[in-house]
Parts: sequence; structure tokens; C-alpha cells
Amino acid sequence: MNAPDTRRRAFLQGAALAVSAGAVSRVGAAALPEAPLQASAATQPPLQPAQGRPYQPVVTLNGWSLPWRMKNGVKEFHLVAEPVVREIAPGMKANLWGYNGQSPGPTIEVVEGDRVRIFVTNKLPEATSVHWHGQRLPNGMDGVSGLTQPAIPPGKTYVYEFTARRAGTFMYHPHADEMVQMAMGMMGFWVTHPRDPGVMRVDRDFVFLMNAYDIAPGAATPKVSTMLDFNLWTWNSRAFPGIDPLVVRQNDRVRIRVGNLTMTNHPLHLHGHEFAVTGTDGGWVPPAARWPEVTTDIAVGQMRAIEFDATEEGDWALHCHKAHHTMNAMGHDLPTMIGVDQSRVAGKIARLIPDYMAMGQTGGTMGEMEMPLPANTLPMMTGRGPYGAIEMGGMFSTVKVRRQLARDDYRDPGWYRAPAGTVAREWQGGDATAPAAVHAPDSGGGKADLDVVKPGAHGGHQGHH
Repeated sequence: MNAPDTRRRAFLQGAALAVSAGAVSRVGAAALPEAPLQASAATQPPLQPAQGRPYQPVVTLNGWSLPWRMKNGVKEFHLVAEPVVREIAPGMKANLWGYNGQSPGPTIEVVEGDRVRIFVTNKLPEATSVHWHGQRLPNGMDGVSGLTQPAIPPGKTYVYEFTARRAGTFMYHPHADEMVQMAMGMMGFWVTHPRDPGVMRVDRDFVFLMNAYDIAPGAATPKVSTMLDFNLWTWNSRAFPGIDPLVVRQNDRVRIRVGNLTMTNHPLHLHGHEFAVTGTDGGWVPPAARWPEVTTDIAVGQMRAIEFDATEEGDWALHCHKAHHTMNAMGHDLPTMIGVDQSRVAGKIARLIPDYMAMGQTGGTMGEMEMPLPANTLPMMTGRGPYGAIEMGGMFSTVKVRRQLARDDYRDPGWYRAPAGTVAREWQGGDATAPAAVHAPDSGGGKADLDVVKPGAHGGHQGHH
């Protein structure tokens, strides 16, 4: 084989097979699978497999799964990298980059052993690529621009093809101008189901990605050079109260798979139940090695799968346990004003700044404040429940466990109605004042005798002080 043929073969076996998206013929266009778009930010029903090997589909929180077509035994998908507008929560939209109309992009679901072909069309203003995070695949399909493939130029379509060799939980994201493109929201979820649909089976299987943005109040486009000081902590580019609940039937076996593509770790905490950590991005944890938790820390670039039996009916909080990650856009360089009387100065400041509000003298209660905000800005703490302000934002949602649900019913059942006598309430009995602590006889300030034994004194008392 001569040198040009060798180069051509290597090119086709790598990540490349570039097609001009702007000048493709009708025949070429027909060769590409459809690239469906999704505009809604609501959680979509699971995509039941109509072709190929059977599997139990997942539910993407505030997202959807990408449809495919079968062509000569190969499962074909079409991703379109493009600018998108994402509603972070009602009252705020962000100018992001994503795939097929959303950020994050749609979840890709395949089965172990599937031959997969993914067409990626670049409608961004700069070159991109797709890295299939955690997958075992040929080196030329790994999606690292400059290292394993040429970057995908604007207006071009590249094709990736490999066999899904390992069942598990994965992600996809660019490896081209990564700091900018991931800060703009380019990422997506990937699930490879076991070949045997009875393996690791659960009743409900939820997935979402943790991501974060730095969007100044009143603005709509993220600051892409931010390293740590983000102000919007999101699940699938949604902040509470824009994050949908995870709806399950009582006694369902529930799995929640979470990937972290932020710049810090997140301790994910579930109320009302304990769970087992059953999977990582490296694969399933053997049953004998699983450990019980109510909080599991998910580091940068990691995936975790947790499972529990939803035995307890109610609305149970699920959230990051870093307190500032359950807030929306806020300033971090504020003094603590608890206990400071601002009454004399507040009026003077209000004459200069009409919308000024003195804050923090007695603590928080941010959820009840009605502070003037710039347009397209979320309150720092928000959301209301059946008993008043929830005072949360960011990475917060609920797991809603109900008895009367159909197997595939994921609709929000509304707030839980607790049985009488099971809600914390004001004490109406006698005096609830706690008794004073009991002190030792000599604790009131009197002197105490102390025996001091000097070294070498053979245990003899050398004096009192």
C-alpha cells in the first residue's frame, strides 16, 4: 500500500470523516440520521427502545434521551453542537452552548456490545470535538482535538464510530477550547446498559449532570474565565426551583446517577433514606464492596450511582450539602451584620440609594424578602412549599415518594399531605424552659487543691497549690 493510501486509511479509521454541513448534497443529507431538537426544559418521559437490544431506559432530570436509527446493524445518532438558550429557572434564561437545542445535550443510551455511530455537526463559531468520557474505544475516537483527531471546524460534520464495550455510566463533553466550551454548558450524559436487561435492574433510574455558571446579575452569558467563584450551581443547567422533583412509587428500587463537571466537589445528601453507592465511572461496585451512606462526595470529573428502596412516603430533600451551592447568584464579599443595629444609618443610605435594604441584623430569612433585582436575575434563596418559604436555590430538589402511582408515571404529584400528628408543631403544653446545668461544687470560682508530684519523688506528695 502506498503512502497516500495509508494516510487515507488512517484518516478514516480515526475520528475524522468530515462532511461539509453547508454544501452537503441531498444524497449526503439523506445519509445522515435526523438531529432532533428539544426546546422544553421539563423532564421528558423515558425513551422506550423501539429497535435494537432491549433495555430499561433512564429518566434525565430536566432533559431527554436522543432518538436513534438502526442502519445495517449500527445504532446511529446525530448531535448538533450549537448556541442555545436555556431557562435556568422561571424568571431567568441564559445564553449557553449545547447540543440539539439544550444544555446539557440529550442523554445517549446504548446497550453493551452495540456498534455505535455518532455524527457531530458543528454550528458553533469555533472548532470543537467530543470526548466520550470513560469509554473504552479506539484511540482515534477519543475526541481530543490535536492529539487523537483534527478539531471539527465550524460548519463541518464528523463521525465517531466504536463498539460500546463496557456497561456503565459515562459523560460526553468537548476536548477543544475546553475551558470556554464547558463553561458555556457543553456536556451530556451517556448510559451503556448491560447486555442482559435483568442485570442491575431497578424500578426507576434517574440521571443528571452537575454544572455551574458565573452569570452576573442582569446578564445572560456566562463568564468563561471564572475558575472557582461561580454563582449559579445547577443540575442539568437548572437551579431550584427550576429543578423538577424525582417522582417514585413507594417501595420502588431507585437509582440516581450523577456526573460532576463543575470545578469543585459536591457532597450529595438524601433525606429520609440511606442509600448504597453502587457504581462509579469505572463500573459497578461489587455487592460485597458497597457501602451505606446518606451523603456521598462526588469529585470533579467523577460519576456516582446510588441506590435505595423508597420505603418512606413523603417529599424528601435531595441536595448538595455545601450551603452556598443551594443559593443562586450572590455576592461573597459581604460583612456579617448579625447583632449590628443599622436603624440609624439605614434611612440615610436609603435617601441616596432608594432601593437599599438593611440585611443580616437578625440572620437570614432571605426567602421572605422582596428585594428589587435586575431583569433576568434569580433571587438568592427562593421556592415555596406547603408550609412557606423553602429558602433554597441552586443544587436542590426533592424525591417525592407516593403510594398511588402507576409504574411509568413520573408526573409531579404535588406536595405531600402528612397524616395528622406527624408534622413538627409549636409546643402547647407546660413550661419548656430547659433547667440550668448542674455544676461541680468548686466550679463557682473557688480555689481547688492540686496535688503535684515531682519527678523522682517515688509517688510522694510534694505540696499543695
